[in-house]
Amino acid sequence: MKPTQSSAVGPGQTVPNVASPSGNGKLSGVEPPVLGGPEHSDYYLLDNLITDEQRALRKKVREFMDQEVTPIINPYWERAEFPFELVPKLAQLNIAGFQIAGHGCPGMSNLTAGLVILELARGDLSMSTFMGVHSALAMTSIGLLGSEEQKERFLPPMARLEKIGAFGLTEPAHGTDVVKLEATARRDGDSYVLNGYKRWIGNASFADYVIIWARGDDGHVGGYVVEKGTTGFDAQVIKGKTALRCVQNAQISLTDVRVPAENRLANVNTFRDTEKVLLASRFCVAWESIGAAVAGYETALAYAKQRKQFGMPLAAFQLVQYRLSRMLADITDMLCMQFRLSQLLDEGEYSMPRVALAKMHYTERARAILADARDMLGGNGILLDYHVARHLCDIEAIDTYEGTDTVQALIVGRDITGYNAFVPMAPSH
Repeated sequence: MKPTQSSAVGPGQTVPNVASPSGNGKLSGVEPPVLGGPEHSDYYLLDNLITDEQRALRKKVREFMDQEVTPIINPYWERAEFPFELVPKLAQLNIAGFQIAGHGCPGMSNLTAGLVILELARGDLSMSTFMGVHSALAMTSIGLLGSEEQKERFLPPMARLEKIGAFGLTEPAHGTDVVKLEATARRDGDSYVLNGYKRWIGNASFADYVIIWARGDDGHVGGYVVEKGTTGFDAQVIKGKTALRCVQNAQISLTDVRVPAENRLANVNTFRDTEKVLLASRFCVAWESIGAAVAGYETALAYAKQRKQFGMPLAAFQLVQYRLSRMLADITDMLCMQFRLSQLLDEGEYSMPRVALAKMHYTERARAILADARDMLGGNGILLDYHVARHLCDIEAIDTYEGTDTVQALIVGRDITGYNAFVPMAPSH
């Protein structure tokens, strides 16, 4: 891992003496720790439960993130730019589409997809979010709800990352209550005319296919594939984010956007169909949280062994060992839960409350682990060079999208009590 270098030097200027990030003011010092393999966080030997093929794929993705992404991602994050140069390299991993089978997609099991997503997130949450939006939202919408003709038309180039997807559901006034979305789709001859607004839509400013969810004349929600360059579609990137800065979230304005009738997803009839996609995506987000937590723990552990205070490595101090042990306990808990949840989904036991429980629990623990890791790194913890600061900022967005922890808790609570607590009710007299 190389420290972030500044390129803001004009002609004729000399580069000033800059202290190395870990050198305490000296011009030389210890580099940010280079992390090891998955055995650092696999305390209960879950690796024994996966196949050689799964192990090889996980290794390939981890090496890609360590060698191609980690060395360059910090300047992109700091500038709030997306690293387009990585997309052709990412395509060579052949992971786009995750669990979708056929049409050029890899057809992974839920567990295999989860291991891949964990490694993407361990490296960088912006890149895992890019792939999550493209694969788990846009491609899955087509894979689950499109006709065979639509799948064959859209999915192969998306699987090759030649065409990028986005998913337009959230609106400026509707996040948690997105079921009440206001974007409209009016049938006009052999087309649908879309009007309305969408917000926080990742990839939307450069995507080739944007799945827009809108309410039709019959009052039901449908999904419409809006292709790049369609008149009336305007995506403006949202500036000033403190999380997932590489992800290009946009506010979309739809002004008489005309979409061919054959671009309406054939098997969408109500908002319930949209929830099938959200379940798949929420499952992926749960894995992202684990990946970020693993990154925080691995860095804190490596740093504690390397960094000396009062003549001793930090790892030799009792309180540091206690904190590392608590981190590992949380990660072991999350991994065991998620392995079992993946098995249930592979067996066809689909349940939104089970996925909601995972997302709620993991994001809360990941935030705590990353905050603890940042603290253990002291002043170095706020430097991008050590990567924990980036993960700590980014996990805030992961905690919010696909439903906050309170939303997930209400989904679980409704399931275990039988009472719907989403909409506050005035007390009866």
